Amino acid sequence: MRLLLVLVVFALIWLATAPVPIEPVAWEAPPAPALEGPYAVNDRLAEVRRVGRGVGAGPEDVAVTGNGTVYVGYDDGRIVRFVPGRAAPRLFAQTGGRPLGLEFDGEGRLVVCDGYRGLLRIDADGTIEVLATAAEGLPFGFTNDLDIAADGTIYFTDASWKFGPAMKARDDLLEHGGHGRLLQYDPATGRVTVLLDGLQFANGVALAPDERSVLVVQTGSYNVLRYWLAGERAGTHEVFIDNLPGIPDGISSNDRDAYWLALFTVRNPALDALSGYPWLRKLVFRLPQFMQPQPAPHAFVLGLSLDGEVLHNLQHEGPGSFAPVTSVTEAGGRLYLGSLTKDAFGVFNLPAP
Repeated sequence: MRLLLVLVVFALIWLATAPVPIEPVAWEAPPAPALEGPYAVNDRLAEVRRVGRGVGAGPEDVAVTGNGTVYVGYDDGRIVRFVPGRAAPRLFAQTGGRPLGLEFDGEGRLVVCDGYRGLLRIDADGTIEVLATAAEGLPFGFTNDLDIAADGTIYFTDASWKFGPAMKARDDLLEHGGHGRLLQYDPATGRVTVLLDGLQFANGVALAPDERSVLVVQTGSYNVLRYWLAGERAGTHEVFIDNLPGIPDGISSNDRDAYWLALFTVRNPALDALSGYPWLRKLVFRLPQFMQPQPAPHAFVLGLSLDGEVLHNLQHEGPGSFAPVTSVTEAGGRLYLGSLTKDAFGVFNLPAP
């Protein structure tokens, strides 16, 4: 009994004092909106078809060409090409890092946000060029997502200059220190400009169809910001949609009238309750991972108007759902869904208008 008591005391001391790599900042998470009304639970994403089973793990993002060819980035650094009508997918490139956001530029080259290697561009033959690895003297820590303007300007995110993919997004979210950045790459000069910093895990990026503004997801604040690129408000930003019912991840535009937003999972009450208690977040960090707040298996995608109103609410909860969804790309009447952990990417047929 005495030995057990000693062990318990030592365990409590360790939980209270063991060094951790995070310095949590107090903040106040807003009360999560109820899953009703525009966010009412449904099972529409039960119809998601899973493609590419066994090809790789963690198809975080996909890019789709005009002829329906799908490019998928996996957690082992591969980018694989799925050609319609061809039985076997083909290796397109190996980045040697972790390809996350994927987007084609106007010349048909694939631009990649690689979590480890930075901003990359890949020619049709698979040749990789590193475009940028730092901005204003600060190296990228977690290059995440991007969108590309008609003139070739690349808007992209460094999710966290402090915590990279090896340390995982969890570390940055638990610290809530504002290490994210929205960046702009000028292809004519190779210069990278910081448009916004201090973001809470800067994630998905989507240009407005008229390219007068760009959206950036703040995963750690449960919202999406709009940064104005043109007009009277150029250089300023505002909240586009706030207090989301889930943890937002990737966002994309259909280039017409809507944005698609992936929610990694629904909000976690325990995680929100910890927001104002930095010392408790340190204690939670020291716990075995299985004892920390876990994401619920809940596939969740929202379609938003150009003004931030909910147009589409697609969900499916439970162990059999295609969750977590990390990216959404509309092409050819379908939604292509990426995932951080699944062994396939998802395809969902949009209903006819």
